[in-house]
Amino acid sequence: MAFDIYTDGGCSGNPGPGGWAYIMVKKTVQGDTVITEARGGEKNTTNNRMELRAVISALKTMEKLARSGQTIPRKAVVHTDSQYVQKGITEWIRVWKQNNWRTSDKKPVKNQDLWTELDTLAGRLALSWEWVKGHSGNHYNERCDAMTRQAIASL
Repeated sequence: MAFDIYTDGGCSGNPGPGGWAYIMVKKTVQGDTVITEARGGEKNTTNNRMELRAVISALKTMEKLARSGQTIPRKAVVHTDSQYVQKGITEWIRVWKQNNWRTSDKKPVKNQDLWTELDTLAGRLALSWEWVKGHSGNHYNERCDAMTRQAIASL
């Protein structure tokens, strides 16, 4: 059984009103089953913060479902159309932590609060991270994008 998490975040203006969404999918030989999905938003934020918030919210839900006794594997593939998120969690974060949350040019890492939270959550789960090209026909990525736009519109 494969367990996949699709996420997206965005803003109307950057900064501006923003939204995020995720979909958790169990993939079996019999087909896909959506386990859960959610969306949310903030009135004044950035695109990158919403991309991070989508993943954080999904991982918190994954842990909550596992604690409630649902059969949720603690291993998943996170699909994101944000290279900021994918490269940040798989490559850049190690250096940021070694440099006391400073970039290579000695500036503070933006969104450190969310990166710290994501790092903690990701450290408790067996995750692999896959970048998917946005707006390229991936069904669940397109659905997350639509949910993100709905979240923005509802603010």
